[in-house]
Amino acid sequence: MKICGLIAEYNPFHLGHLKQIEYIKNTLHAQKIIVIMSGNFTQRGEVAVLDKFTRAKHAVLAGADMVIELPTVFAVSNAEIFARGAVNILHSLGVVDGICFGIESGEKQEYIELAKAMLNESKQFKKALKERLDNGISLAKAKFEAVKSLGGTFNEQLISSPNNILALEYTKAILRLKSNIEVFPMLREGDHSHNDLTLHKGITSATSIREVIKTGKFSPLKKCMPRFVFDDLKEYPFTFDTLILSSLITADTQKLASILDCTEGLENRIKALLKDNHSLQTLVEKISTKRYTKTRIQRILLANLLSINLPLIKDCLESSLYAKVLAVNSQSKDLITEVCKNSSIPILTRKSDANALKKTALNCFEKDVLATDLYSLITGEKSNEHHMLIV
Repeated sequence: MKICGLIAEYNPFHLGHLKQIEYIKNTLHAQKIIVIMSGNFTQRGEVAVLDKFTRAKHAVLAGADMVIELPTVFAVSNAEIFARGAVNILHSLGVVDGICFGIESGEKQEYIELAKAMLNESKQFKKALKERLDNGISLAKAKFEAVKSLGGTFNEQLISSPNNILALEYTKAILRLKSNIEVFPMLREGDHSHNDLTLHKGITSATSIREVIKTGKFSPLKKCMPRFVFDDLKEYPFTFDTLILSSLITADTQKLASILDCTEGLENRIKALLKDNHSLQTLVEKISTKRYTKTRIQRILLANLLSINLPLIKDCLESSLYAKVLAVNSQSKDLITEVCKNSSIPILTRKSDANALKKTALNCFEKDVLATDLYSLITGEKSNEHHMLIV
């Protein structure tokens, strides 16, 4: 394989991520690696541990050749939108041969077959899906059961974890585009889950690492991440509760209802509970239910802060956008030339490139700028949105 794509958050980069890059190089024999990485806010609806340029630098130091920012409108959305946005960019670059993603279980062909079934949204499928959603089942499980009810026999383990769900969504996105990009699932190491709070020696979850960072005692992390990541760790979490809460107070229910996944009158529940709960953590816990998970609520609240609504997301999915390069390996600068030659979307490496954007692409990029400005406000660290690191 010449060029392999990889989609990540690196929040923060750890030994599991390093193992994946080594797998891509040593087992898949990719000559180059292009990473699509979330910016300063993540899919959990949280502020990233380190800014996007620092995290992009870590990826290059670990072996990536180029890091491209996943636009904010996709980075803070659910698994399906996150995956579609990232895969759209990889496909648009015109040079990517394959994509490698981590899974907890399952086989490549199983993901492909289930993805094909889920993309065949017949009237019967939509009816079965609605019935299950009305019973309070999560979207991923509802889709799986709807497909199964129509006669499919599939492995339920494929929707058993966030990594597996994302893997399925990546596969769906590639099939939807009729892309020639080949999928390469990689089985994650260890029996601890993506959300495991316990820090394990060596490869451990990013969640457990973030929990340790919150204590301010970084030393246990020395054996869980490369030294160049450890040396950049800073105090975390950053306080942005007031920004979130104030944006909720000023938002009306119509604005909230326009946000992705804020459905079935959830906007009214949010506004009602906001009156008596002025702690963000308490508010999220009060709003959350079995159907409306904490992560989903956090994404909705963050999208409200950033004014990212469903119409904008749909426009971005249906339009040609851009690829904002955050960092490139100094030995792989020729990759920029190759990508520019083959890409169907603009490649942004300097301010003048961004200034040429129009319509939906410009609206999308402005959300990236807003996210950077808010991150700078929250952390007190200035950042240049048009910067590109050569590492």
